[in-house]
Amino acid sequence: MEDAMSGDLYESDFYAWANQQAALLRAGKLSAADIEHIAEEIESMGRTEKRELVSRLTILLLHLLKWQFQPGLRGNSWRLTVKEQRYRLADHLADNPSLKAKLSEAIANAYRLALVEAERETGLPETTFPAECPWSFDQIASPDFWPRD
Repeated sequence: MEDAMSGDLYESDFYAWANQQAALLRAGKLSAADIEHIAEEIESMGRTEKRELVSRLTILLLHLLKWQFQPGLRGNSWRLTVKEQRYRLADHLADNPSLKAKLSEAIANAYRLALVEAERETGLPETTFPAECPWSFDQIASPDFWPRD
């Protein structure tokens, strides 16, 4: 009975469902917990962390591309965006160290998105930019790395 009620609550009031499930788990009432939905939510959280990694990398790569291919427009705003994203990226990886195993895939996905944004924001043709990310993760993340034209 409680499991059916949990499933209904999951659909109608996620916040209440989450609090109910947390209370059941803390009380050790695993048989009353909505295990299937809990597992789905945990998996979803993992995907969210991976998307956050790609998002941070996309913003960072976009600004590195703009820095390299629009040297006349370099300014404090771009520099600070790069600096901020490097901090956020480092913090995200510190909070989720297992994501380091996904860096190659994340960089490839982020670079693909950064290319679209770079073309849109700069007005430069797609062929202006390298087809694949020209920088290593160490370069991307390094506070001392600034691509040159």
